[in-house]
Amino acid sequence: MALLLQLRTVTGLRGKADRIAKAVFRGLSFYTRVLENCEDEARFDETFRWPVASNIDGNEILEIQVFNYSKVFTNRLIGTFQMVLQKVVEEGQVEVTDTLIDDNNSAIQTSISIEIRYQALDGTVGAWNDKEFLETPSVHSEGEGRYPLETDSLLSSHRQGLDISPGKSTQQSTERSFRSKGKEKTKEHKAGKGVFSAMKLGKTRPSKDDHRKQDEPAVLEAEDLDRKALLQGLEPDTISLASVTAVTTNVSNKRSKPDIKMEPSAGRPMDYQVSITIIEARQLVGLNMDPMVCVEVGEEKKYTSMKESTNCPYYNEYFVFDFHVPPDVMFDKIIKLSVIHSKNLLRSGTLVGSFKMDVGTVYTQPEHQFYHKWAILSDPEDLTAGLKGYLKCDIAVVGKGDNIKTPHKANETEEDDIEGNLLLPDGVPPERQWARFYIKIYRAEGLPRMNTSIMANVKKALIGENKDLVDPYVQVVFAGQKGKTSIQKSSYEPLWNEQIIFTEMFPPLCKRIKIQIRDSDKVNDVAIGTHFIDLRKISNEGDKGFLPTFGPAWVNMYGSTRNYTLMDEHQELNEGLGEGVSFRARLLMSLAVEILDTTNPEINSSTEVQVEQATSVADQNCTGKMEEFFLFGAFLEATMIDRKIGDKPINFEVTIGNYGNQMDGMSKPILQRKKEGGDGNEEESELLQNSSEDEGDEDGEMVSVSSSQPMKPLVTDRNYFHLPYFERKPCIYIKSWWQDQRRRLYNANIMDKIADKLEEGLNDVQEMIKTEKPHPERRLRGVLEELSSGCLHFVTLADKDQHHSSRTRLDRERLKSCMRELENMGQQATTLRSQVKKNTMKDKLKLVQNFLQKLRFLADEPQHTIPDIFIWMMSNNKRIAYARVPSKDILYSIVDEEMGKDCAKVKTIFLKLPGKRGFGPAGWTVQAKMEIYLWLGLNKQRKDFLSGLPCGFEEKKTARGQNLPSFPPISLLYTKKQVFQLRAHMYQARSLFAADSSGLSDPFARVFFISQSQCTEVLNETLCPTWDQLLVFDNVELYGEAHEMRDDPPIIVIEIYDQDTVGKADFMGRTFAKPVVKMSDEQYCPPRFPPQLEYYQIYRGNSTAGDLLAAFELLQIGPGGKSDLPPIDGPMDMDRGPILPVPLGIRPVLSKYRVEVLFWGLRDLKRVNLAQVDRPRVDIECAGKGVQSALIQNYKKNPNFSTLVKWFEVDLPENELLHPPLNIRVVDCRAFGRYTLVGSHAVSSLRKFIYRPPDKKAQHWNMTAKHLNGYLAMTNRAHRSRPTGEIVVNMEPEVPIKKMETMVKLEANSDAVVKLDVSEEEKERKKKKKKGGGGGGEEVEEEEPDDSMLDWWSKYFASIETMKEQLRQQEAAAAEAEEKEEMEMAEGSKAQAKNKEKSKAPKDDKKKKQQSAPELPEKKNKPRIDELKVFNKELETEFDNFEDWLHTFNLLRGKIGDNDDNATEEERIVGRFKGSICVYKMPLPDDITKEAGYDPSFGMFQGIPSNDPINVLVRVYVVRATDLHPADINGKADPYIAIKLGKTDIKDKENYISKQLNPVFGKSFDIEATFPMESMLTVAVYDWDLVGTDDLIGETKIDLENRYYSKHRATCGVSHTYSIHGYNTWRDPMKPSQILSKLCKDGKVDGPHYGPGGRVKVANRVFTGPTEIEDENGQKKQTDEHLALAVLRHWEDIPWAGCKLVPEHVETRPLLNPDKPGIEQGRLEMWVDMFPMDMPAPGPAIDISPRKPKKYELRVIVWNTDEVILEDDDYFTGEKSSDIFVRGWLKGQQEDKQDTDVHYHSLTGEGNFNWRYIFPFDYLMAEEKIVISKKESMFSWDETEYKIPARLTLQVWDADHFSADDFLGAIELDLNRFPRGAKTSKQCSLEMVTNEAELPMISIFKQKRVKGWWPFVARDENDELEVTGKVEAELHLLTAEEAEKSPAGLARNEPDPLEKPNRPDTSFIWFLNPLKSIKYLICTRYKWLIIKIVLALLLLVMVALFLYSMPGYMVKKLLGA
Repeated sequence: MALLLQLRTVTGLRGKADRIAKAVFRGLSFYTRVLENCEDEARFDETFRWPVASNIDGNEILEIQVFNYSKVFTNRLIGTFQMVLQKVVEEGQVEVTDTLIDDNNSAIQTSISIEIRYQALDGTVGAWNDKEFLETPSVHSEGEGRYPLETDSLLSSHRQGLDISPGKSTQQSTERSFRSKGKEKTKEHKAGKGVFSAMKLGKTRPSKDDHRKQDEPAVLEAEDLDRKALLQGLEPDTISLASVTAVTTNVSNKRSKPDIKMEPSAGRPMDYQVSITIIEARQLVGLNMDPMVCVEVGEEKKYTSMKESTNCPYYNEYFVFDFHVPPDVMFDKIIKLSVIHSKNLLRSGTLVGSFKMDVGTVYTQPEHQFYHKWAILSDPEDLTAGLKGYLKCDIAVVGKGDNIKTPHKANETEEDDIEGNLLLPDGVPPERQWARFYIKIYRAEGLPRMNTSIMANVKKALIGENKDLVDPYVQVVFAGQKGKTSIQKSSYEPLWNEQIIFTEMFPPLCKRIKIQIRDSDKVNDVAIGTHFIDLRKISNEGDKGFLPTFGPAWVNMYGSTRNYTLMDEHQELNEGLGEGVSFRARLLMSLAVEILDTTNPEINSSTEVQVEQATSVADQNCTGKMEEFFLFGAFLEATMIDRKIGDKPINFEVTIGNYGNQMDGMSKPILQRKKEGGDGNEEESELLQNSSEDEGDEDGEMVSVSSSQPMKPLVTDRNYFHLPYFERKPCIYIKSWWQDQRRRLYNANIMDKIADKLEEGLNDVQEMIKTEKPHPERRLRGVLEELSSGCLHFVTLADKDQHHSSRTRLDRERLKSCMRELENMGQQATTLRSQVKKNTMKDKLKLVQNFLQKLRFLADEPQHTIPDIFIWMMSNNKRIAYARVPSKDILYSIVDEEMGKDCAKVKTIFLKLPGKRGFGPAGWTVQAKMEIYLWLGLNKQRKDFLSGLPCGFEEKKTARGQNLPSFPPISLLYTKKQVFQLRAHMYQARSLFAADSSGLSDPFARVFFISQSQCTEVLNETLCPTWDQLLVFDNVELYGEAHEMRDDPPIIVIEIYDQDTVGKADFMGRTFAKPVVKMSDEQYCPPRFPPQLEYYQIYRGNSTAGDLLAAFELLQIGPGGKSDLPPIDGPMDMDRGPILPVPLGIRPVLSKYRVEVLFWGLRDLKRVNLAQVDRPRVDIECAGKGVQSALIQNYKKNPNFSTLVKWFEVDLPENELLHPPLNIRVVDCRAFGRYTLVGSHAVSSLRKFIYRPPDKKAQHWNMTAKHLNGYLAMTNRAHRSRPTGEIVVNMEPEVPIKKMETMVKLEANSDAVVKLDVSEEEKERKKKKKKGGGGGGEEVEEEEPDDSMLDWWSKYFASIETMKEQLRQQEAAAAEAEEKEEMEMAEGSKAQAKNKEKSKAPKDDKKKKQQSAPELPEKKNKPRIDELKVFNKELETEFDNFEDWLHTFNLLRGKIGDNDDNATEEERIVGRFKGSICVYKMPLPDDITKEAGYDPSFGMFQGIPSNDPINVLVRVYVVRATDLHPADINGKADPYIAIKLGKTDIKDKENYISKQLNPVFGKSFDIEATFPMESMLTVAVYDWDLVGTDDLIGETKIDLENRYYSKHRATCGVSHTYSIHGYNTWRDPMKPSQILSKLCKDGKVDGPHYGPGGRVKVANRVFTGPTEIEDENGQKKQTDEHLALAVLRHWEDIPWAGCKLVPEHVETRPLLNPDKPGIEQGRLEMWVDMFPMDMPAPGPAIDISPRKPKKYELRVIVWNTDEVILEDDDYFTGEKSSDIFVRGWLKGQQEDKQDTDVHYHSLTGEGNFNWRYIFPFDYLMAEEKIVISKKESMFSWDETEYKIPARLTLQVWDADHFSADDFLGAIELDLNRFPRGAKTSKQCSLEMVTNEAELPMISIFKQKRVKGWWPFVARDENDELEVTGKVEAELHLLTAEEAEKSPAGLARNEPDPLEKPNRPDTSFIWFLNPLKSIKYLICTRYKWLIIKIVLALLLLVMVALFLYSMPGYMVKKLLGA
């Protein structure tokens, strides 16, 4: 369906101008090209095509507008032509010539002549009129070069009509050849050119000057654009750009883009680590249980320890599982957490509940982890039961290279909100229900042979029957469970009709269902094929979503080749790992999900997998109607064939399913293909086979030809061969029968195309950012416009699909949800477009990336239809290499958008080796490069299957099809050929792969074009070769029409090799390029020629391996021969022999630069060839010039250089992007003048080292007045609102304002200064309090932390709290910003937004003040503790590696490993060079060299310290480690610290911490060291072992030298406040004022000037602060230190010299283990101080030793119980009663439990005890944990320290004399937070346990003494909590000292005894009332027992009598008496 418009001429124009026309239909507009300097007539002769999705209505209008085109101003409208399409709809073809009308609707004399055709939708390609357009413009056939290049063309999105070549037997439909790229183009365009690009295909150069050819497209430069925008009054912020001349696409209509990445990434094993911490469980269902947790990942199980009799056990145990498997296998593994009750050696225990999810779900979480989340436990055996408890855990999955940011582990004080922190991914509802998954397996077909035929032949001989050699069954695996169908013996087409039922929670946390056809075998079953169904693709969780549903549909399975071998080397492919290389089978199946109603009593509550019979597919309709498909392919080129197979004839085979597979596709010997209209056994066999011989059917039916004729390859060069497909190109064609489900693929294709366009646009944008092109944001707007129009287009196209028959439920639902999603996406794109501004660019780009992922996800169709096409290269009937083409990519459709992207196009494909052979280097070499043309469609639509081929051929057919026009050819004979010369300008490459052991390579490049190849010269020992060489390929013959060549040249392949002296060259990478083409009738002039150099990304396998800088041009050799070509100037370079250099117009323009190098020193050089490096030297080289450092005479003694700065001059390109890399090499000078290369480093980009002299004229005053006033206002406001912490910035005119952020920064930091003074205020308040006798009510309760109580840890914990708070605030702020943005979106009015911002700022101010104000109650005593900064990463990442002037370059050596696993750079590092580089253009401006103190010998490196050896005291503080990797079998470790610096090696082995993965070390170590010899500090954590060596857990390395010399002053962190005593004593030997004056002197800064009133002036900034300090005795002294410190803390705000100084801090460093590269083994919190030894010595180290727990004693008096449930029936009286006692314990488990005595025979549930428990315990206040030490088991060597929450457990029991006691109920009181006891027993209720949130909580540590009633609870049969009793207790907490002073006895003992309880004497009640008891005993209790005893006695008597009389009776009988 399409509307075609041919716009011929516009006549009667006035004046002379450039004309352009625009045609609009249904909102889609096309522009013509610009015709320059037309007078009265404009001949456009262009054709446009609108693909139409729904039939055209007769009232619709087509509009054409004609403009005078202007490059700068808006185009001026000449006139408009509108036409109602009624006649067109009726007749189908209309010619019109009519006048235009102007703006006032009056006719003007200009007239237009057009022709319109409409082709309606009729399902097939109808018969065309013979005369396509009534007059075909004959202009084109003369080839006048009037083919506007779409590549160049931005405005013309037309395609030229191609004339039909005489060789074609079928008339070619213009419907395809006039195809146009329906893109709406905006008028603004830009000719930005990317220099970098991953794929340079079809890029043409933008115009450099304005020599435009007559039909050169209108391209506007960005500057014109701005000018134009301003003239039109547009805001530049609203302009958007259409494609930047197709940066990465190929715009041609005949070729599609090749894929550059070769190697399949799936299927290769990787390292993974799953770490799980089980913290605790809560609310476990069951009474008095002993729970333990089993953690299962895949097949591995680990257990926690067992906790006795508790329903809320606390474990805090950490487990790690390591795997080395492919990602697919990893992510399908199931993580299962189950809680087991009372397991021991003999019993396996009973399952309480379990939880499972797959690893993939965890991996898709942010940071790949769940942190502190509660898993809901449920019982899989019992669906009706509800929740079985909660388990709190952390789960993280780390792959290699992922770094997990653990949220900072501090004391968890927040109340646990279980419901709010469930272990579920976002969007999964907390109440998951049980559901049944029904997977129906109907039947399969096309199975391969799975047995050897020898056995079959024997059988045939014996029995005479021929059997199918396979016994298939289907196995389904889901969520860790397996189900199997029955086995169908001997069947290639098995029929099952069975369903497999899984019962699982819904939504399941397992993403994939694995369906596998397996072959049953007596020995072992093997997989035939595997298919995965991703549940996310077959369901939708939105409001309008749908449950998972699938089919009934066929799924295709792919795997290894079909020929059967006993040991199949590609068996893994059949298991679903890696890309299948051949079709295996297809399976008809469906899936449905039903949510269970668990209340229904009939429901079967087992979760076992069930298999049952199912009905067969009732409605054939939904799987689709069988249709005949036709696949055509033509091989246009086969080159680059690997030389290993070059000696035997080669042919190619194409298969689709089993069709076309001659070697092993045959699975049915009998051909039962039905003729058309055969009987209804459609069912039986659809995968049939036509033999490819030519014997054919009677009715002239064509027979498939699926393989080319074998041919001997010819030699291209040493590595490759090619097949001589010159003018004769072989073809193949195959007929096949499939269910017609094209709609699915069509929809996927539309979405794929939108996604491709989006991806290409995003690449453009990133390219523009990377190459710093102006206005990338405009391009992004253009991308968003294209996206939104594409989405809306999809909605209209897909809409007509709503009522399509033969659709499954999934088809309908997916269509609906795709339409919703795309409509939504279109709207979002429109809104986003309006928000894209320069500054929001980066964030918006991320959002658009998400759109791309979503589109790709939606486009992936889960229900297969036509199988993929495989192209195999066969040599000698063996399969060598293959390529796989998805069928949707080559599927034909009448509607353009639905066509596959490679359908009817020439595609370059690279064949690769199958399976594992394709991994690694073997897979990187190309097996063959093919140019292949493919077309797949319905047989009845095959009319124009040749339309996309390059024109100019004749068809050669088989004898039978000779005169049948529609019969496909078996080869094409090209009659037209063009001769070209290709010039490859190979300039240079950079960052290549290191292929030799020296760490360098000897690279050369090999360029392939068609069947020719040439090499550049070999450059030795470099990774950045500058070849500067022109390769000329003469007489390149291309077949086809000349004009097509211009748009569609073939691609060039460039391969880089490393030359080895012996053996063949090593492959180093490959890239593709497309040449710029010049036809013989075109001028060699700008804008297209000469071409510019561009960067092409080089790939090696899947990874990038450098860039190539080159340019390629393809020049047609015209009738005049080569003389017409531009001359190749440039001498033959005499030194280099006959090598042509790159010509002048192409090579970059050079200018003189000077490179200064700072040589500092060399570090950590490893041995070279076993010899130590002794006299190293560094050579620097750039662009052929270079400099050598001084020689280091003795590396061991002093590894620093004696001469610091050297320089050299060099010619570098003006364009910085083209700068060559700078190479650093270290050589060792040995005796006899020998040199050995130690290692090398290539600085690939010099950009960060380029020095640009500041522009004096534009001296920073470029801020507009408006901005300035705004900032002044802001700073003034700061003064007013904060009298104490003001920061005055006086604007003195002589100093230019530094940066815009200056003021803002001050603003942000100023509340820190406020804190200084708060502490002063605090002291005042304290004094007042002391005087005022503690007035102020509530506040007194918060005790003042006494300074003596505070220690370093108080500071640390307070800081961690602050850090967490800041993180929270950041998140909140981010959320708020998003909201604000959304609001702006809604309002759309900028003014309001601005006002809002103004009004918002003061509020923020207030907020800040509040935070620092001490009155906030929840920040308990927060502001009184000085804090330090806790970095949750390494310090250097915060400060840019401390490379502010000294850079570290890693020296590499050794070749890069071939497989990804060990290719870590770490292993190749052989040392480090320290130094720096400065590059600047000559000459430098004078003022720099004239500055005071300029030392010419140091050049640009002024003020550098000397590099002589220096002695330093290094003080290492290690605070604690978290999440260590367990090192012992018990899942724990015994860590200790080891520190190494130079020769010092400290192992703190005796202080190891037993069985701890989160040890607190709290130690400091002092080491004396000499820089530079000893500058690398290693801090390691080892695991102590009793026997054997200790294992390394992990280590971290710190470069101390860079820290020491850094301007950030990382020697000793600057504290928050200055104090001279207490826990916060100033640590640095230099006081703040001394530090400040030194900094000012070094930085040549004026100051510091201390003024009166607490002010100090530095440069032009004034700081204020307090001026008094208190010493230990409380005496006040005047001091400037506070002021100096205030300056230091804002040093970054000082102009010119300022930078951020390192604050007092703790850094968190990941621990790594070299055996497990890239995976974190835990983290270490630490910091390092350094003090030079020539300065005054520092004070003693701070004491950070771990806090000792404080000893407490808790006394619990159990007074009474009440309403305890009655368990026993009395023996004698039958009354209900209980023998009550109460048990209590505090520490972890029951080893210290204490019981009261028993209150026997309570009839009311009342019990009186007056019993005292005494629990001594050690308590850590800061962490709120009790510390206990005990041996883990009898065999433990030492005690282990545990930290457990402080929880008191009280339980009530019923005592039994003979059986076990019965548990009645319990209560747990968290001593920090428990409900206040009720006053009386009546008020005590269940609420106190269940409704904790509302009740007031108290802490025993604050209250000290509490008395009240608390409920005992237990669960009844229905798992409901019920009160089972109440206890009156009193809790009294004393410190150990208090307890000693007032001792008390246990139970009721001395001292301080409790009185005896008053218990009614009910125990002997039966004695007092004997009759009642007897009556009860006889009548009620023992009635039946007595009856039974009487009966038994009677029986006994009878037996006895019988035995007694028997013998006598017998005797009588015998004697016959």
